[in-house]
Amino acid sequence: MASPSRVDLTGEAADLLRRLTGTHGPLMFHQSGGCCDGSSPMCFPAGDFLTSEADVHLGDLVVDGLAEPVPFWMSVSQYEYWKHTHLTLDVVKGRGSGFSVEAPEGVRFLIRSRLFSDAESAALGLEGPKVARTG
Repeated sequence: MASPSRVDLTGEAADLLRRLTGTHGPLMFHQSGGCCDGSSPMCFPAGDFLTSEADVHLGDLVVDGLAEPVPFWMSVSQYEYWKHTHLTLDVVKGRGSGFSVEAPEGVRFLIRSRLFSDAESAALGLEGPKVARTG
């Protein structure tokens, strides 16, 4: 099995990214481990958020119509909680953080998640959870 993606996006998120790229140029995402708005995926013009060894590159969102993929980063501490989880970037109505470029649009990006299947976990080299044995 080829390595599965760790992050994908919905059609609505792709539409919004095309519009936002037209306004702001190339974009990037960062998912921090903070609380409140800090736990929402934040969209920035590419390079406006500086990543470091404290961040993990989950993958690139390929959006039809955009010349460049949109990189998606996550803090290492958040990754430790979510490494067994596939993320889907979506859009919902409502105002998110003032720092994320979609804030003036009246919508916000949102993460929907699911656990990787056993096959996906194996392909990613993830160890399954430890469970107690009875008997």
